[in-house]
Order: sequence, then structure tokens, then C-alpha cells
Amino acid sequence: MPRYTVHVRGEWLAVPCRDAQLTVGWLGREAVRRYVKNKPDNGGFASVDDVRFLVRRCKGLGLLDNEDPLQVALEDNEFVEVVIEGDAMSPDFIPSQPEGVYLYSKYREPEKYIALDGDSLTTEDLVNLGKGHYKIKLTPTAEKKVQKSREVIDSIIKEKTVVYGITTGFGKFARTIIPVNKLEELQVNLVRSHSSGVGKPLIPERCRMLLALRINVLAKGYSGISLETLQQVIEVFNASCLPYVPEKGTVGASGDLAPLSHLALGLIGEGKMWSPKSGWADAKYVLEAHGLKPVVLKPKEGLALINGTQMITSLGCEAVERASAIARQADIVAALTLEVLKGTTKAFDTDIHAVRPHRGQIEVAFRFRSLLDSDHHPSEIAESHRFCDRVQDAYTLRCCPQVHGVVNDTIAFVKNIITTELNSATDNPMVFASRGETISGGNFHGEYPAKALDYLAIGVHELAAISERRIERLCNPSLSELPAFLVAEGGLNSGFMIAHCTAAALVSENKALCHPSSVDSLSTSAATEDHVSMGGWAARKALRVIEHVEQVLAIELLAACQGIEFLRPLRTTTPLEKVYDLVRSVVRFGK
Repeated sequence: MPRYTVHVRGEWLAVPCRDAQLTVGWLGREAVRRYVKNKPDNGGFASVDDVRFLVRRCKGLGLLDNEDPLQVALEDNEFVEVVIEGDAMSPDFIPSQPEGVYLYSKYREPEKYIALDGDSLTTEDLVNLGKGHYKIKLTPTAEKKVQKSREVIDSIIKEKTVVYGITTGFGKFARTIIPVNKLEELQVNLVRSHSSGVGKPLIPERCRMLLALRINVLAKGYSGISLETLQQVIEVFNASCLPYVPEKGTVGASGDLAPLSHLALGLIGEGKMWSPKSGWADAKYVLEAHGLKPVVLKPKEGLALINGTQMITSLGCEAVERASAIARQADIVAALTLEVLKGTTKAFDTDIHAVRPHRGQIEVAFRFRSLLDSDHHPSEIAESHRFCDRVQDAYTLRCCPQVHGVVNDTIAFVKNIITTELNSATDNPMVFASRGETISGGNFHGEYPAKALDYLAIGVHELAAISERRIERLCNPSLSELPAFLVAEGGLNSGFMIAHCTAAALVSENKALCHPSSVDSLSTSAATEDHVSMGGWAARKALRVIEHVEQVLAIELLAACQGIEFLRPLRTTTPLEKVYDLVRSVVRFGK
């Protein structure tokens, strides 16, 4: 039996529908009837039958026709709002959806789980959690560690010990002692005051990653959060209820305070929140609509939720995984370009790379040998110029193993740092249950991931820089022996002329973005936090650089496939023909 979740004047109501032929208007009236049922004044209405209303989707806010059958207008368990005549359109909803996500109304919750223990999360795992492929649960060992850690906090409160962030203020107010009867208020005030970020909200995938990573860090058992609260946070993640987290505002020490505070703000039922079923609404309403209650913070728990490097690291995790993918794809694209430009495979000889045994260089050379002309995969194009008088190719072709190789090694280096950070305790103070004490330290400082992600941007950018030069060679008839700009009727058509300009523009923009953000530091919190990492910007601009690299290589791929058309009927190797066929399955040949 279909059922719908309906928002009426601040309340969420579940309305089952026994007859598929019932209309949207029936749903709205039934929701109003249920709303007024327990109201002492009948909700202020003389008769429910006289109430006039509109019904709109929570997702996208589109108005529905009251005459439409429910089975046509809505999916099972879709969320809608009833707007009663005379009421203002609910301010609880933001009239725009998250950027970069397709909101399908029939959301399917994942069935599989990832068990988090705080020690074994991988970059691939976190990206999959971000995509909504898995729910989360804790391992039994993690649950025990969390409980033991909380016992230390409870003991501190009972004994009225002075400990930073538990019985004192924060930052410059670290010497201000807080009365026991205000310790919970202290944590709520912390979350509210620190929710001061700006900019667009994180897209759902990135917010899921941020929330999942914070759960993993808390599961290590060094933050002092209670198991009850942590389980509540996990339930919020599993329901895909995602707080409004602005992307800007962290200096990367003391942790990512602003974005993590916005994350915590949603968990306590304040601010905005999004789910695939509800769209944007007040966090309290979204939680209630999914059968969840706002988190009630205990002493130390606000600080436990907001102090750490999870914004930098979660974005860095996405950057590493995307960089790994585009680095492999860059080898394929470059190999295809080499074929079109009638390059030689001699530069990829095993012995050349054995005497300079960088791992990345050797791997790239191996991939080129696997893609290009060989006894196993012969190429008619390569055979057509086997006995030409060209001695060697341009650096952009010949030196791909060396240039692409160091990018691969850079990614591996950065991935190692990010993976360590994924499974690190970055709170302050740290709770050591085995010693029964807390210790103030600096694990919240984001210098490690900040430096690594600056390096990642510099390294991966080179894939676009060398790709743009190869695009130039493809488009320039004096270098390619192909029609100018890869078009048969030059002049009448401009071919890839401006596509190359776009690639050049992206590469130029990347050069500015590759300036390291972590070389900067500005003292904050009245000089209490007098050195910071600026890792948030390092992570965000690394993603922008990688996006540009993806776009430049896509242009090169299209240009290389266009170039092959002018070499027909000759065929390249079987692997590269498959690449060509894949491109042509979505992009036709333009003469």
C-alpha cells in the first residue's frame, strides 16, 4: 500500500493510500484532516472540507494538480507539502536544490553496510559512502572503545576536574571555568557560535563523506563522545539526512571548525538539512520526517563533533580518487594521440625505463606498450610509417612515461597521507581511556593534508599542461600532417580551433590555482591559534585543478578521435579502437 509523507504547518504526517486511483487533492485533504484531528480548536478551521490548499513536492517545490491520480503524480513514499490558502509559502524550504546532483524521487536506500572501526577506512570506501552505496555500522571493538572513552569524561565531570573544552571555555576563553549546570549549554553554544561558514553548501556526496569520516574518527574512541550519541549520528547518516554545510570558512586549525559546526548544527535539529525524499527543510523537520530525534549534546560532545581535519581530508579523499582515475585515462588518451601523430614506440622500451627505475615511470611505459603497436596488438597506422625517416618524437609524446609517471608517484604519496589522516584521531583534548586522562595536543592541525593536497594539485596539473601541447600538435597542420584544426573544410568550419583555446584557458587557470595555499598562515582566535594550515582551500582548489585536467583530457580525446578519421581506412590497435568506438557511441564524427 503506497504511503506519503506530508508537511502541514510545521508537522510531518504519514498518510497511507489504500486506493491508487485517489487524487492529489484527496491526499492534501486527508493530511489536513489528520493535522487538525488532535488540535483543540480544530486547527482554526470551521470545517476541513472548506479548507482550500495547494500541494507541492518537497523536492524541487513543483506544484501538483489536485485532480491528478496519486499513482501518476507521485512515487511511493514521496515527500510533499500542503500549503493552505492564506498561509505564506513555507520558509522552511530553500527554493533550490544542491548543485551537481540529480534528485530522483524514488530514492533507494543502500542495503549493504561498511563496519567502521576508526582504523581501516580507505579512500575508495569513503567515496562509496559519499555516493550513498553503503550504510554505516560500528564494529564491536569500536563500540567498546567509545564507551571506555566516555567513562573518562563522566569521571571528569563527576570530580569537577578542570579540563579544556569540557569544563572550560574555548580558544582565548580556555581559562574561563564553566559551572557544572551549564556544561551542556556550553556545547550547544559552541556549535551555534562556530556555525559561521559562507558559500554554497556541500553537494550531498561531499556532505555524506564529511559525516561518514567524522563518524569513523569518533569510532577510534579518543574523543569522549557517548555511544548513544554516536549511534544517533550514524542513524542520521543512514537516513541520508544531510546538514547544510557551507564550503568556505575553515583555516584548517583548530581543525575544520566552521564546516564541522554546521554539520553538528543539523544533527541537533537546527539550521537546514536535505534528504533525497524531503529536499531542503529545517533540520528538525527533516529528522522528524525520517523518524529521528535531534541529538541532545552531553558535556564535551559538541567539541567532539567539530574539532578535526575531516573537511580537508574528505575533500582530499575525493581528489585522490579522481586524480588516480584521470592519471590512468591520461595514458590512454596520450597513446591515442601518439598513434594519430604517427609517433614511435621506441621511447617506451623496457630497457630505457629499467635504468631509471621510478615506479610511476615504469608503470606508464608498460601501459603505453600495452596500448600501442605490438605483436599482440598490431596497428595498421604504425605499420604505415614504420620505415619513415623520423628519428624521435616531440617531448610531449616521447616523455609521457617521465611526466605522467611522476604524477602517478605524486598521487601515491598523497594517497598515503590522506589514508593515514582518514584513520587518525584529530580531536583536542584527546581522551586516553587506558590512562584515565585527557591530554591537550595539536592533532587538529591540518598541515599534513594541506601540504599533500597542494602537492597533488601541482602534480596532477601537469597532465593538463602536457595534454594541451598535444592538442596543439593535433590541430597544427605543420606538426600533424592532418587538416588544420582537424576539419575537412577549413574556413567554412573552424573545427577544434576554439576547443584548443578552451584547453589553453583551463591550463592557464590551473597555473594560478597551483599556488600553494599552505604557504599562508593568519593568526586567529586572539593569537591563541597563531599558525594555521589553510588546508580547506588546498582541498577545494585541488578538486578544481583536477576538474580542469579532466576537461582538457576530454578535449584531447575528442581531437585524437577526430584525427583518426583522416587516417582511415587504416586501423589502430584493438585496445585503442575500443576507445575510439566508445567515444563514437556518444559523439559522432563531425566533418
